[in-house]
Amino acid sequence: MDHYDSQQTNDYMQPEDDWDRDLLLDPAWEKQQRKTFTAWCNSHLRKAGTQIENIEEDFRDGLKLMLLLEVISGERLAKPERGKMRVHKISNVNKALDFIASKGVKLVSIGAEEIVDGNAKMTLGMIWTIILRFAIQDISVEETSAKEGLLLWCQRKTAPYKNVNIQNFHISWKDGLGFCALIHRHRPELIDYGKLRKDDPLTNLNTAFDVAERYLDIPKMLDAEDIVGTARPDEKAIMTYVSSFYHAFSGAQKAETAANRICKVLAVNQENEQLMEDYEKLASDLLEWIRRTIPWLENRAPENTMQAMQQKLEDFRDYRRLHKPPKVQEKCQLEINFNTLQTKLRLSNRPAFMPSEGKMVSDINNAWGCLEQAEKGYEEWLLNEIRRLERLDHLAEKFRQKACIHESWTDGKEAMLQQKDYETATLSEIKALLKKHEAFESDLAAHQDRVEQIAAIAQELNELDYYDSPSVNARCQKICDQWDNLGALTQKRREALERTEKLLETIDQLYLEYAKRAAPFNNWMEGAMEDLQDTFIVHTIEEIQGLTTAHEQFKATLPDADKERQAILGIHNEVSKIVQTYHVNMAGTNPYTTITPQEINGKWDHVRQLVPRRDQALMEEHARQQHNERLRKQFGAQANVIGPWIQTKMEEIGRISIEMHGTLEDQLNHLRQYEKSIVNYKPKIDQLEGDHQQIQEALIFDNKHTNYTMEHIRVGWEQLLTTIARTTNEVENQILTRDAKGISQEQMNEFRASFNHFDRVSGMGGWDGGD
Repeated sequence: MDHYDSQQTNDYMQPEDDWDRDLLLDPAWEKQQRKTFTAWCNSHLRKAGTQIENIEEDFRDGLKLMLLLEVISGERLAKPERGKMRVHKISNVNKALDFIASKGVKLVSIGAEEIVDGNAKMTLGMIWTIILRFAIQDISVEETSAKEGLLLWCQRKTAPYKNVNIQNFHISWKDGLGFCALIHRHRPELIDYGKLRKDDPLTNLNTAFDVAERYLDIPKMLDAEDIVGTARPDEKAIMTYVSSFYHAFSGAQKAETAANRICKVLAVNQENEQLMEDYEKLASDLLEWIRRTIPWLENRAPENTMQAMQQKLEDFRDYRRLHKPPKVQEKCQLEINFNTLQTKLRLSNRPAFMPSEGKMVSDINNAWGCLEQAEKGYEEWLLNEIRRLERLDHLAEKFRQKACIHESWTDGKEAMLQQKDYETATLSEIKALLKKHEAFESDLAAHQDRVEQIAAIAQELNELDYYDSPSVNARCQKICDQWDNLGALTQKRREALERTEKLLETIDQLYLEYAKRAAPFNNWMEGAMEDLQDTFIVHTIEEIQGLTTAHEQFKATLPDADKERQAILGIHNEVSKIVQTYHVNMAGTNPYTTITPQEINGKWDHVRQLVPRRDQALMEEHARQQHNERLRKQFGAQANVIGPWIQTKMEEIGRISIEMHGTLEDQLNHLRQYEKSIVNYKPKIDQLEGDHQQIQEALIFDNKHTNYTMEHIRVGWEQLLTTIARTTNEVENQILTRDAKGISQEQMNEFRASFNHFDRVSGMGGWDGGD
């Protein structure tokens, strides 16, 4: 047992090279291997009075591993280390691995450190290596060894049994009938094989496992549920368990081999018949499998998603990798069996075998050709569909990305375009909003290409029959509708901004015109109010007449002024009309003036109120000046009479004293008559004094109707009284002198003449009443 030829070593190593990769394929396999390998190890460790519970934990110190190797090999290993340190554990595992290597086994990627660290994958690989070397390697059936020998042994033992077709160490055992057939073949009393059903795998498996454990001392290494629930049971677990059957029945196998040799000649005909039956069955099964498979390969129903299509591709690869190879082997085996059968029949001088109709090798080859044709078409369709779906996924993702970018950009744009900020904006703000809107229009135009790209991608998705086209179309339609709405809103906002700008420019021009006309009109009204309220001082009726004329001229301008006022107010009303008609929300007041229509109307009303007051004042002053003029005329008329009268009387008195007509007594009488007339004139002077008093009370300071003032009249009157009194007194004194002196009349006249001359020279006589 310690020496192996090269071929045996290669046969042994081939499965070992695959264990690492296979373990990664299905977690269910690892579970099956754990249970099977643990039970296998315990079936040997029980002979040493121990067992393991956890395969990766219980071998970590190397002690039970070394014990297991001693039990299954019958040899002693080096003395183990009993320390608990890691170095001791590594030493023990290395001793075990060295012993395995000494048996000609090449350990691939398995080190003592991984076993000590409890690496489950490495531990299972190591146990599988041990099982191959000590439980399977020495199996030999008809010049085949190891795995092939074990498989051939199983095929030979189960060949007579219905519904059993052992082709491998995985799916061929799922229904449990293979295990039951092995037991029934060697111990028919343990199982009633006729009562077993192919469609009840759990019962079949549990029956075989229970019988093997109870009567054949083969521990239960597998779970029926795990085998049934796994698409492809673990090959290593099945091989390990089946090898236990081989070793249990090895003695019976040897006896059976000897009997076969004795009966071989007798059984040739029976074997040929069996070969014919096997051919028919295998051909039927193969044709039935082809019949079932071709419709599956010809099914071109497309999937909607890449995931589903990739699953189809994976299923196709599983078919190529798992399901077809056994059928290829069966087809090859069928042809070999057919040729072998014909050779045996020819050597036995038997007629050639003629299969049933439709089951010729050529029929199978034709069917197989159709299968491969369908397979080729299916593969091409799969790849084309995947490429189509890849293109669709790429386009759909591109559509989503561009749609998301566009939708992110458009977010809030409709609300922005619908805002009425221009309704409360000033003209400068409107112009700024227009500039901003022009920038947005440029931005909007720049996004046109993306919208067109989105629509083009959606169209291509439709043409490629994208499964989610309805949602793509709905989203695309929403984007296009929103885009159209954005365009309409953009145009509408531009029109609103331009309309508002035009209205505000019109209002601004009206405001400016209002300000230009309101300012001078306001100044005119303020000047008018100032003039109308201006106090005046006049002394003559001509002056008041001049003021009245000026005032009448001013009043004549009022209609034109009122027209100007109404025109100014009309400008303001035009602004109000525009505001009301177009619902312009004016912010603030006229920027060019602070003069309001209310102020203009207020001042205008004040002007209109002041005009009649001015009329009244001028009329009253005019009446007062007329009264004063009457007083002047009245005083002037009297003064112009009294003044000359006084002057005349003064001159007459002077002539009396100078001319010296008549006697002194005549002159004295004459003077006394004058004095009487003067005294009688006194009421006229008093009347003039009354008129003068009225003039003074009326504050009249000049009088063009006379050159005589009251002062002049008073002085003249007093001089007249003084002169008459003096002259009278002189005459009386002359009379007294004459009478006292006895001066004659002629002498007296001379004396008076001298006196008068002296008086004229000295300027003592005369009165100028007008200067």
